[in-house]
Amino acid sequence: MQNNKKLSLTSRIVIGMVAGIVLGALFQWLLAGQEERMLPLYLFDLPIKAFFIDGLFHIGGQIFIASLQMLVVPLVFISLVCGTTSLSDTSTLGRLGAKSIGLYLFTTAVAITLAITAALLIGPGHGVEMHSDASFSTAEAPGLAQVIINMFPRNPINAMAEGNMLQIIIFAVLFGIATAMSGKTGERIADLFQDLNTIVMKLVTILMNLAPYGVFCLMVRVFSTMGLDMFSSLAAYFFVVLGVLLVHGFLTYPVLLKLLTGLNPIIFLRKMRDAALFAFSTSSSNATIPVTLETVTKKLGVKNSIGSFTVPLGATINMDGTAIMQGVATVFIAQVFGVDLSLTDYLMVVLTATLASVGTAGVPGVGLIMLAMVLQQVGLPVEGIALIIGVDRLLDMTRTSVNITGDSMVSCVIAKSEKQLDEAVFNDPNAGRKEEESVDFKHLHNS
Repeated sequence: MQNNKKLSLTSRIVIGMVAGIVLGALFQWLLAGQEERMLPLYLFDLPIKAFFIDGLFHIGGQIFIASLQMLVVPLVFISLVCGTTSLSDTSTLGRLGAKSIGLYLFTTAVAITLAITAALLIGPGHGVEMHSDASFSTAEAPGLAQVIINMFPRNPINAMAEGNMLQIIIFAVLFGIATAMSGKTGERIADLFQDLNTIVMKLVTILMNLAPYGVFCLMVRVFSTMGLDMFSSLAAYFFVVLGVLLVHGFLTYPVLLKLLTGLNPIIFLRKMRDAALFAFSTSSSNATIPVTLETVTKKLGVKNSIGSFTVPLGATINMDGTAIMQGVATVFIAQVFGVDLSLTDYLMVVLTATLASVGTAGVPGVGLIMLAMVLQQVGLPVEGIALIIGVDRLLDMTRTSVNITGDSMVSCVIAKSEKQLDEAVFNDPNAGRKEEESVDFKHLHNS
């Protein structure tokens, strides 16, 4: 039975990436500076560039990119409404919500600022030039005041049609708050959105199962034109993202924990080890919620009344790892395509990615959908996703570990501020071990 299991999505994406790189490099070698060359296939001689590179693989890659863009608006709107409607009840819940959301958004802003700074200093995309078929303008960016004004939609339907994410996010939050305050009617609408959210998540799952084929097509086209020279920049991008993720997880969170609570960050990181490994294996913050909640309440001493609120909320809106990927990817793609972004553009990336993290669902792969939105916001070609999608799944596992570490840190901070943290449990190295024996981690992983 074990041997008959299908390959994991990660394995299939890696296989698709490697196969695409090999075939793309082979096509480049066959063309070797020639404008066109025929490839004999059975009874036909097919032109490599026209039929394969600009035809078959171009179509496959563009369909996958279009599929990513297709899900942006429904995913953001529905998941945000679902998240906001869960913030109903009492004034205590309102206070917890304000503090939790504020701290989650702050850590996300720190994460993407670190990412952009590191990418600008290291320059992973320098030395590589590509040209996109997509047209994009370099119009002068509006001032900060106008950006804030433009966040509020005059016509939310028009905002959805145009894909204006900032306006969609604001409308979704207001709609969710109104739904939560509408009694029985609001409960029926909230249930409807929960059902819609399930369907959208299924769409994401379907799309991510097609990702290996999309990656294959995109990699063939990229490496048939770029060749193996892209390896150096792709490796630079990979290690910049990985480095910022590690810095954020092992430095930013412990420093904030120490400053805001006085708790020992070494104890915190040690107790987060199992949950982080589980998150790494699932690549899903949502799938890791049971283990994260168990760690927060049984090992870190957070009262269940706090943890049961902050952990699911964090799985919905705390996407620091995804924000780091978006920050580095934006700089990398801008450098590769030779686009100079202004300070206002980078501020727009920070603002957009921070607010978009609220609508990023905690499932594998949606970070790419959000990246498409961030690129559109600053006028960069969405085709640039092709450059980084091959290694994204590998980084996604690390991002998830960083995200749930952030969820747990915020839970400790909020619990400490509400006097709902048992420091004796936090400092006890054996806390939670007995409870662990009753948790079927394999069952949780399979579910």
